[in-house]
Amino acid sequence: MSRRAVAVVSGRVQGVGYRWFVRGRAEGAGVSGSATNRPDGRVEVVLEGAEDAVAAVLGVLDGPDAPGAVTRVDVRDEPARGVRTFTTG
Repeated sequence: MSRRAVAVVSGRVQGVGYRWFVRGRAEGAGVSGSATNRPDGRVEVVLEGAEDAVAAVLGVLDGPDAPGAVTRVDVRDEPARGVRTFTTG
């Protein structure tokens, strides 16, 4: 089953390699999506793929290996859209 999750990550997550960290973890898990800086200083992470793979990537967003200093991760599920690549913006 495919899952699409959108996570908004708060804290010191811009300018510290956070988006590239997420991209590496997502691609390693076979998950598509994006990691994008938001104007308010947060990073929006979209993950789409197998349910267990998406859950695994969500689990590292605020883990000890995440660069910067994550203070909060808000997650919502959306209908899958068939995304096939991972982008950073």
